Amino acid sequence: MPKTQNPRPMITKKQKLPGWLKKRLPHPDELSHVRCTLDRLQLETVCREAHCPNLCECFARGTATFMILGAVCTRNCRFCAVNHASQPHPPDEDEPERIAEAVRHLNLSHVVITSVTRDDLPDGGSGHFAQTIGTLRDNCDQAVTIEVLTPDFNGHAADIDRVLDAGPDIYNHNMETVPRLYPVVRPDAEYQRSLDLLRRVAAAGGTAKSGMMLGMGEAEEEIVCVMQDLVDAGCRALTLGQYLAPSERHYGVEEFLSPEVFAKLGERAYSIGFEAVASAPFVRSSYHAEKMVDQL
Repeated sequence: MPKTQNPRPMITKKQKLPGWLKKRLPHPDELSHVRCTLDRLQLETVCREAHCPNLCECFARGTATFMILGAVCTRNCRFCAVNHASQPHPPDEDEPERIAEAVRHLNLSHVVITSVTRDDLPDGGSGHFAQTIGTLRDNCDQAVTIEVLTPDFNGHAADIDRVLDAGPDIYNHNMETVPRLYPVVRPDAEYQRSLDLLRRVAAAGGTAKSGMMLGMGEAEEEIVCVMQDLVDAGCRALTLGQYLAPSERHYGVEEFLSPEVFAKLGERAYSIGFEAVASAPFVRSSYHAEKMVDQL
């Protein structure tokens, strides 16, 4: 029998979540407008594919995070619910136009575009990101701020610059966890590579943003060290949220951090030098992202 990569016990369905991790579900009618728009335009969202706990709340508010380049990732991070395969479908050339139509129909003022990792593509999908940004700029009548949440593009400078040159208002790339846990949680990623991407964004004058999932066994001093690395790299915005294992096959939750702990970490992040911070159990990369725009 091969040794398991996760020595920690899983949080099973039989174990109750703490009270602060329970939400009231909106009435289905509150969600239908967004769902119908996404289904009609055949668009993917990370909200659905990644089993985001905020899906109902965000859909009820009329917002969603669009996921381009398909719903199949070429990497297999142990925290992520998105399906993976070595050869996903080719990019959909009409996808940027359909996203622009959705943004107009939903009357969004801030749009977040993310993607699966596409190591199979020569440019890592950066050209598709740039095309989507350009299409939104050209086809949306209302004033829209655009945030991208990209993979690491294997650190290729040309691919990062291709997205930057398209002019997103915010460039987000998540560190996800502390360096010690990368070999198990993000085996195909590199801590320094992700940090260098954000440093490149900031050096080019872009607004760099990042995020972490907590409760995977990291120590507080490790979290603070990542915060300091991010600020030193020029990162201006940070999200901190509770990790929730998508299934028993995924990396296990070791700890549920209380809202008070998240508040304390948020205060520490501001003291280190971040200009915009969202730190709470249900915070995710794009959760209430438009509020961070106002802070910045």
